[in-house]
Amino acid sequence: MSKLHTFHGSCHCEAVTFEIDTDLHELTTCDCSICIRKNALMVKVHENAMRILSGAEQLTTYQFHTNTAEHYFCKICGIYPFHRKRVTPDYYGVNVFCLEGFDPTDIPVRATIGKGMS
Repeated sequence: MSKLHTFHGSCHCEAVTFEIDTDLHELTTCDCSICIRKNALMVKVHENAMRILSGAEQLTTYQFHTNTAEHYFCKICGIYPFHRKRVTPDYYGVNVFCLEGFDPTDIPVRATIGKGMS
């Protein structure tokens, strides 16, 4: 079993701060119409493994298509730190580039197919 690590994260202006617990077994990309444009590299974490520490009031959401997934953005700097997933809404996809001191080197990356979802 992999060891859980706690990572602290934030948007660019640091108005929104959060932390996650993850074993980092893999990272994902997605080819849906929004993910391909934001070019995020994500780690999937259960909602119980993520905590918003500050700035929840600075988050705004964007939804499209089925309006199931919730893509969160900072109202101040516009950075996407995470989204609530469509297929597994009790999980978040967290933008690893928002995590402090995170190095994605040597972590497997799985490409997910989102553009064909209906």
